[in-house]
Amino acid sequence: MERERADLTGAPATMLATLSGRALHSRSADPILHDPYAEEAVRRIDHDFSKTGVRGNDPLSIALRGSLFDRLAADRIAAHPEVTVLHLGCGLDSRGLRLDLPPSVEWYDVDFPEVIDLRRKLYEQPERHHTIASSVTDPALLDSIPGDRRVLVVAEGLTMYLDPQEGLALLRRITERFPAGELICDVQGELAVRFANVLNSPVRAANAKLRWAVGSGAELVNAVPGLALDEELTFFEVPGLERLPASYRALVRAMGHIPALRRMALILRMHFDG
Repeated sequence: MERERADLTGAPATMLATLSGRALHSRSADPILHDPYAEEAVRRIDHDFSKTGVRGNDPLSIALRGSLFDRLAADRIAAHPEVTVLHLGCGLDSRGLRLDLPPSVEWYDVDFPEVIDLRRKLYEQPERHHTIASSVTDPALLDSIPGDRRVLVVAEGLTMYLDPQEGLALLRRITERFPAGELICDVQGELAVRFANVLNSPVRAANAKLRWAVGSGAELVNAVPGLALDEELTFFEVPGLERLPASYRALVRAMGHIPALRRMALILRMHFDG
């Protein structure tokens, strides 16, 4: 079997940790998120995945977040099947292949050129699936995407790596270009960003740096005209936490009683109407 090299550094390299975690969990006895695409990709990539920094309960945590994003995206697509999906910072996430998409969906996977090049070698590209090799903050990104339909923006594990001003500018361009749409993303607060840059093993292994701290959905609502908050979940509200080992679950419960820790990471569901 021909293997593909993954010469990635910085934020793009963190996707290898996420991919590894999804593959490890998918191979477990009773996976929350079954991802055969991740399993196959790990087999085909010429990389020492033991050096990605994934350890302990990381695979389960990665699967819990990915499964929630899958469910939220599937719900919104079911409600609005004629939608354009922007999967920003897609990495090697197979979400567009995992979900049972209606034929009316136009799906765009967007990431850096080196990531998209690797993605094209590993994954099939069904009809109405598109890949765009670009930084998500490039002002020209949306020029090649028709703006006449509702949009669903999915950004998992992305915002915290963006420059704050460039990230807000991206959101404003999206709300200005499309007639209406929704955004599903996760954000990290100031404390989480500081801790991650020092203590997060995958971030350190990739030599990456977190840059954008968002403490609440209200911060984005106040900065992006027309954006409204529908749902704000903390990590402690993610479905499936009961699957964590008892000792770790007790630690999570204890952290959840401390306000500063409880809101370190949030998952936001937002919308806008033109």
